[in-house]
Amino acid sequence: MPIAKGLFKQLRYKLQTAQGVAAGTSGGQILRRVTSDISLNKDTYQSEEIRSDQQIADFRHGVRRVAGTINGEISPGTYADLLAAILRRDFTAVTAISGASITIAVGSLLGTVQAYIVTRAAGSFLTDGIKAGDVVRLTAGSFNAANLNKNLLVVSLTALALTVIPLNGVAMVAEGPIASATVSVPGKKTYVPTSAHTDKYITFEHWFSDVAQSERFTDCKLAQMDINLPATGMATLAAQVQGLDMVTATSVYFTAPAVETTSGVVAAVNGVLLAGGVPVGLVTGMSASINANLTGDPVVGQNTLPDLYPGRVVVTGQFTAYFQDAVLRDAFVNETEIGISAALTTGNTAAADFLAMTMSRVKLGSASKDDGEKGLIQTFSFQALLNGAGGAGAANEKTTISVQDSLAA
Repeated sequence: MPIAKGLFKQLRYKLQTAQGVAAGTSGGQILRRVTSDISLNKDTYQSEEIRSDQQIADFRHGVRRVAGTINGEISPGTYADLLAAILRRDFTAVTAISGASITIAVGSLLGTVQAYIVTRAAGSFLTDGIKAGDVVRLTAGSFNAANLNKNLLVVSLTALALTVIPLNGVAMVAEGPIASATVSVPGKKTYVPTSAHTDKYITFEHWFSDVAQSERFTDCKLAQMDINLPATGMATLAAQVQGLDMVTATSVYFTAPAVETTSGVVAAVNGVLLAGGVPVGLVTGMSASINANLTGDPVVGQNTLPDLYPGRVVVTGQFTAYFQDAVLRDAFVNETEIGISAALTTGNTAAADFLAMTMSRVKLGSASKDDGEKGLIQTFSFQALLNGAGGAGAANEKTTISVQDSLAA
């Protein structure tokens, strides 16, 4: 008999319309992965009787639970459904700003990185929905080629001006005003909303084609997502899944699913990391964890949980950086709030696909330093908080964390 091989296994999924209603068999999506160990688990009970034969006479199975982790390398468009599920809001597009008169000027240095000022003659970037941490592009207008269709990370903004830095260090040139210009926000964005939260259920399937076995996991939710940005190497995520039950079969459940996405994998060496509004070139690694705090309790007469109940969305993390000055250390000492943004691209081109993540209100929870015959490294833990001053017409989203994906559908 054949033995199941990992290269022949596929991880497939589809969003459900409601709890208790498995996703339909048509469509679905094959999901890229490094590993997926989603499995059925059961509570078990061993008899505690004290018997004259001095042995255990019974052992039972109890409540069924689905749990496991999908490990993957971050690529634009691939994990948008999972990110939207854990942040409790669908990805939506930001309407492009068209017909604007735009002037570009060389700004000041932010640390060692050159910033540029993109100014409009009329209207308001704030009311048009641009936020700090967004990646924008100038997509129409008779701009110099050095300015057109480039990924520009918004460091800060006012109604009439954006302070931006080009991703991948591609320089811009001063010019303008340029009439009939368009400022676009590529892809779509999501964030933890303050109302109208979604409550997504997902059906996952492991299809083992070489042994004709299907394991279908129903009523699944994203319990936690851990994002890891190493100083060198691929950016990765670990999506922890919880669900209610599993169904097995000898034929595939999802028929004709969409093939895996083909976008490149992002790496921390391509892009920009901001801490406190300043590009940080000495960070040696960063991680962030989004925890949905799911709970669920068994009930009498049923061998599955009735539901998985969401708790507060909690975002924490850690980053390490060479000890160069007092800025980050003193942000911890003085309990000063900072913002953290990371925009990572799939390559070195000016308009490479990307994934950007912004936490506009962050407090550092610790600041420690190592020692030795080397460059000294500080380790900072952080807690991201709701930015109550954000929202419509403000420079930040009213949220704990927002994500922009250039290929989110």
